[in-house]
Amino acid sequence: AVLAYLSRYTHRVAIANSRLIALDERGVTFRWKDYRAKGKTRHKTMTLTTDEFIRRFLLHVLPSGFHRIRHYGLLANCGRREQLAQVRKLLQVMPTDSELNGGDTDAVGQSAQPTFTCPDCGAAMIIVKILARKQPIRAPPWQRGTA
Repeated sequence: AVLAYLSRYTHRVAIANSRLIALDERGVTFRWKDYRAKGKTRHKTMTLTTDEFIRRFLLHVLPSGFHRIRHYGLLANCGRREQLAQVRKLLQVMPTDSELNGGDTDAVGQSAQPTFTCPDCGAAMIIVKILARKQPIRAPPWQRGTA
């Protein structure tokens, strides 16, 4: 749970430009995600005075000489597997079956398929087809001088 919480802050900047909605005399308006809420109320907007927005933004700027944590620590690429194994040992947590089997295949050699149960009768559901997510349709980049 701690790693899931911290992972939201390891690979991102304080706020992406796409989340900024407006900057006017009232302040800075931006979108944010409330992780405690579910459904349509999860994404919200907030307006802060410019001074307060800059104060909060600067809380996420690292001092000179510091590095982002994705390059160091438990989740760094070099030795990640061994370090997480050590953490599991210290926390007395067993690794999952997929981690024990290498994560790719099960002991029989076939790819492991998830089992889904019917919410009404409780019988096992059969996977007929898995639909892959397609690339979103994007408009061509905006060109100066055309409109």
